[in-house]
Amino acid sequence: MKAVGFKQHLPINNQASLIDFEEPIPQPNGHDLLVQVEGVSVNPVDTGVRRFGRGIRKTPKVIGWDAVGTVKKIGSEVTLFREGDKVFYAGDFKRAGSDSDYQLVDERIVGRAPTTLSNPEIVAMPLTSLTAWEALFEKLQINPNDRQVNSHKTILIINGAGGVGSVATQLAKLAGLRVIATASREETKKWVIAHGADLVANHRNNLVTEVHRLGVKNVDYILELNNIDQHWNEMADLIKPSGRVASITENKHPIDLKKMTKKRVTFAWEWMYSKSYYSTDDEITQHKILNHIADLLDNKKLKPTETKTLSPINAANLRRAHELVESGRMIGKVVLVR
Repeated sequence: MKAVGFKQHLPINNQASLIDFEEPIPQPNGHDLLVQVEGVSVNPVDTGVRRFGRGIRKTPKVIGWDAVGTVKKIGSEVTLFREGDKVFYAGDFKRAGSDSDYQLVDERIVGRAPTTLSNPEIVAMPLTSLTAWEALFEKLQINPNDRQVNSHKTILIINGAGGVGSVATQLAKLAGLRVIATASREETKKWVIAHGADLVANHRNNLVTEVHRLGVKNVDYILELNNIDQHWNEMADLIKPSGRVASITENKHPIDLKKMTKKRVTFAWEWMYSKSYYSTDDEITQHKILNHIADLLDNKKLKPTETKTLSPINAANLRRAHELVESGRMIGKVVLVR
């Protein structure tokens, strides 16, 4: 089968940063599905894994953590899917990625694909939807079904126009929350409002000043999707006593948890891969979340976030997609299809 990967951690303008190659089609075992990949998307994690590291690999590493495709073979323990089913998923950090003709993936982290969307629309959604759902409803412990209680609560979503932010804004609004999303350009401000934000703050300015300018003193929840080092002190000021803060970005410098001690704030990390990485008992929740996301998409309660589509899936187009993501100016998601 054809695949795209890398042997060296190189800048994206180097043609060897991502290369086309061929390898054998893998065979499924246990809970594995063998999926014929029809579309992929590129996330910041793709660019980070490709860029950062040392040494030269003997064989290329295939990355890619979003896919839509068709189940071609199943392992002996599979119960959730059959051959011929169309699926979507974000995959497993420890296994070969989706930038290939075929991929093995555990059925417990796979969802039934939406039936009313195109492949570019579908493949934009798995990783960002799982991350947003887990951050909001597992880590921040918001009840997605209690709109009455949530209507009295406010969430600040830092970087509302990115992939995760675009979904988190919609899910938070569906749950009944008042949503403040951050955006720094006119086009991103329009994007977050179109995806459900009630108010917009500029994360390139002081966020405390920005939020206070909106007439809001403190917020009940904060979802940090941009730069935890830059925004930590602002979050400590803006969060209410007994509030909750979650982040998907890693700190590069020590963060001072004591700034939130007197407020008795709960802080949590969200890493979408944790369940599959550690084979946790609740791994199958990702299957359930993706099925629910598919329903929301099919019922037009959730908007797909694809904004740029490239074709076909090859090294040249993946390099273009990585370059777009690395620019830091992407709105929504860039995807590739066969």
